[in-house]
Amino acid sequence: MTSTQLKQDSTQKGLARIAQGLAGWTQKWFPDAFVFALGGLVLVALAGLAIGASPKAVADSFGNGFWDLTAFTLQMAMVVLTGYVVATSPPVARIIDRLAQIPGTARTAVSFVAVLAMAVSFLNWGLSLVFGGLLARAIARRKDLTADYRALGAAAFMGLGAVWALGLSSSAAQLQATKASLPPALLKITGVLDFGATIFTWQSLLTLAVLMVLTAFIAHFSAPQGGAVRTAADLGVDLDDQPEESESRQRPGEWLEYSRILPALAGVLTLGWLVSQFLTLPALSVVSSLNAYLLVFLVLGLVLHGTPRKFLQAVAKAVPATAGILVQYPLYAAMAAILTKAPGAGGLTISEHLAHFFTSVGGGGAFAVVIAVYTALLGIFVPSGGGKWLVEAPYVMQSATDVHMNLGWTVQVYNIAEALPNLVNPFFMLPLLAVLKLRARDLVGFTFLQFMFHLPVVLVLVWLLGMTFEFVPPVVPH
Repeated sequence: MTSTQLKQDSTQKGLARIAQGLAGWTQKWFPDAFVFALGGLVLVALAGLAIGASPKAVADSFGNGFWDLTAFTLQMAMVVLTGYVVATSPPVARIIDRLAQIPGTARTAVSFVAVLAMAVSFLNWGLSLVFGGLLARAIARRKDLTADYRALGAAAFMGLGAVWALGLSSSAAQLQATKASLPPALLKITGVLDFGATIFTWQSLLTLAVLMVLTAFIAHFSAPQGGAVRTAADLGVDLDDQPEESESRQRPGEWLEYSRILPALAGVLTLGWLVSQFLTLPALSVVSSLNAYLLVFLVLGLVLHGTPRKFLQAVAKAVPATAGILVQYPLYAAMAAILTKAPGAGGLTISEHLAHFFTSVGGGGAFAVVIAVYTALLGIFVPSGGGKWLVEAPYVMQSATDVHMNLGWTVQVYNIAEALPNLVNPFFMLPLLAVLKLRARDLVGFTFLQFMFHLPVVLVLVWLLGMTFEFVPPVVPH
């Protein structure tokens, strides 16, 4: 080994040691994400009292706003559920097994997993987590390739850790594109922003491409080699998949449960509806519809599993992964209500005070950088999978309007920065860790290395691209 290689190896070990220390600290001291949401609620309530809001106004805002986002809460839970169901279907499993045979070297295998995880994440981040984990396991089972299982697992997380919020399942972009899901206070500020103003702008797609290339490059060259490689066996992970349950029919009613006819008919019906939507509505409106997106993914999962029984078994396995969303999002709704509906001294709410602060920064690239840094810092301590957009949006979007910053790009600045905390905070690794049978500390050394490179690149991108937009006044629908 040359002196240059020794130096590079030493640097990688040093970075990994720092990241492992951070992972150990977060696992020891960070409580569950739900506790963070509760703490955020208390802080927002105290902030309302601090600006002069009456206890009655704060309490009323809390209770009246708690269920404001019930529909959106269910929709976000369905994003996770449908992604899991599709990823675990037999046809997708066969595709994964074939894909696992493509990489020719261990390092190529790691970057290959990262690229596919990010590509799938553009469609559905829940699907990406499970798909990436199953692909990592399939590659690890290969006898002719010795890849580091930790690096493969970290690469599988890159769909959520690097670019998830720039895809079609972005919580913020989906919320802004769905009138029925928007809180009235936010709707008045932003109007409805379809994907043409957010996800599908050339600036957003360019950012996606840059981050994907950067992520794949780091994943490739940070993968351990030689004696540093730790396989699944080294980590005590059993890669043998459980056999499928036998289809034993013990009563007449079960024949329908194992029938492939009903799922096929549901698929035909959904396809007919989807074709009708594209023929009668603008294509961008159809693609931007969260309800349409979830309907297609749900029925796709049913069709891919083949029978109602297998589909319901997959749903039962997916439900635990939705628990955090179901109990946290009502708290975010309550926080948003206190921020926007509890007036303090002078009649100003917390969101209006924050809007004045961000407005003082000015527009253009500087505004985008400040919003990105604020979003990333908040996301480290309040992991939400995009749910905190419900809290941030009222004052961030009001500030953007005041400084004439493009509203669609403001949503994307949030989305770009929202992924950064996931590279440091291991909360959203849980579904993936269940598939990989690993611990967060096994992966965070690699994801933290990604964070160190992503942070400066993200800030430069939001700054430069933020100056390419023109302000478009919001159109508020009646």
